[in-house]
Amino acid sequence: MSWEREIAELRRREAFAEALGGPDKVERQHFFGKMTVRERIDAVADKGSFHEIGKTAGVAEYDDHGNLVHLTPSNFLFGVARIDDRPVILSGDDFTVRGGSSDATIPEKRNAAETMAYEMRLPHIRLVDGMGGGGSVKSIEMAGRTYIPELRGWDTIVNHLSVAPSVSLALGSVAGIGAARVATAHYSVIVRDTAQMMIAGPALVEQASLGDHGKEELGHADIHTANGAIDDVVGSEAEAFERARQFLSYLPSNVDELPERVLSGDSPQRRDSELISIVPREPRRVYKMRSIVESVFDQDSFFEIGSRWGRSIITGLARLDGWPVAVFAEDPYVYGGGWTADGCRKLIRLLDTASTFHLPVVHLEDCPGFLIGKESEESGTIRFGSAALAALGQLTAPFACVVIRKAFGVAGAANNKPGARSFRFAWPSGDWGSLPIEGGIEVAYKQDLADSDTPDELLTDIRARLNQLRSPHRAAEFFEIEEIIDPRDTRPLLCEWADLARRSLRPGPSSFGYRP
Repeated sequence: MSWEREIAELRRREAFAEALGGPDKVERQHFFGKMTVRERIDAVADKGSFHEIGKTAGVAEYDDHGNLVHLTPSNFLFGVARIDDRPVILSGDDFTVRGGSSDATIPEKRNAAETMAYEMRLPHIRLVDGMGGGGSVKSIEMAGRTYIPELRGWDTIVNHLSVAPSVSLALGSVAGIGAARVATAHYSVIVRDTAQMMIAGPALVEQASLGDHGKEELGHADIHTANGAIDDVVGSEAEAFERARQFLSYLPSNVDELPERVLSGDSPQRRDSELISIVPREPRRVYKMRSIVESVFDQDSFFEIGSRWGRSIITGLARLDGWPVAVFAEDPYVYGGGWTADGCRKLIRLLDTASTFHLPVVHLEDCPGFLIGKESEESGTIRFGSAALAALGQLTAPFACVVIRKAFGVAGAANNKPGARSFRFAWPSGDWGSLPIEGGIEVAYKQDLADSDTPDELLTDIRARLNQLRSPHRAAEFFEIEEIIDPRDTRPLLCEWADLARRSLRPGPSSFGYRP
């Protein structure tokens, strides 16, 4: 018996699915500068690797004889694909069908995608382009009832964070549950000008008497990359896909594996002569920390994350002699590198990612301490700062620090992993203490200066005496810093450390779950 007729019916149904919301809706998607979900999948996955699951699921129309007239496909697609020849789960919203809203899909498809990623311990890339929610209020009349909100399967999304990497790309107008799916990932990206992210859209905001605001005012990329709800912004969907691939290249496929080494040909013995003079002798003069980062790590390997928020701390991923590592460093151009509430929040995310996926951590330190002042107090800096130090203490991966210049106060103590010895170096420009000498002389010697007939001369004398004692070599005498190094030796020493660190890594789950 031949099954050709059934195969023909299958191909017909697949054709309906591939047509998405129809030619008019596809044309409208292109008019607004956006790819369709199928075009996105083809662009991000290795060529020909996408195996779709549930392709013909949707809402069917039949004639009086039971013959299929039309099939409106579910507006959520997912399947198994490969990224750089590594298996991943790839899912995406179809905005051409009911604006990607949740009421136009089959909930089991989304739950199946998340469950498959979790149970098969695979990375998950979400292509998010939907207004979320349960549809318009018309759905109440259609269903004959209201429903009480329930996040079925959300525990799977959260649990997956502690098992395998997840990346969410905001590729259109994203709201409600779609926005939550963007934020609940290890790495998120939004496309400038063609994408927005909102808790609720303009109509609901206006109805709640909270003003007449357009989508751009509520959810522009500049808003959410400045407050940390989304990690990074890009100029095109193609760039978003490239960022997703890059991010995944530093991580293992799941916690039961170790990150892969990717050699670039950059010699681990390379010494950069510019490092010897990059830090000014005058403590108040700034320099470009990113230049040091670019010099020390493998060429073109630094992948910065969250450059537009928490800007006093630079965070990202990089490689040392091919080995992936997590990196953070203070930026002297922003609050002198002082730790802010947002900077600490960003650092916690990096450290948790490192613990989860077995990434050794490098700190290039120039920290004057926590940012002080009224604004800093109001933003809860000490709360988030204490949490960042706790995340460092809980770090399950090897840690190394190079003190480039300042290490002051409680935040400055992040030159060492609390509770354990770690590799620690200092440049000759190292300067540390409970607080900077420049800001403490007048307080510590207030009475002496008040009693002196020549307070200016006394102040100069005190400063000269203390400056002799602040030499990092004095601390090295007492083994309070293990090594003072030639800045040009930073890369060779860190590459040696990275090789040793790799030997100490063990795959498996972290002792605590990832905190979204």
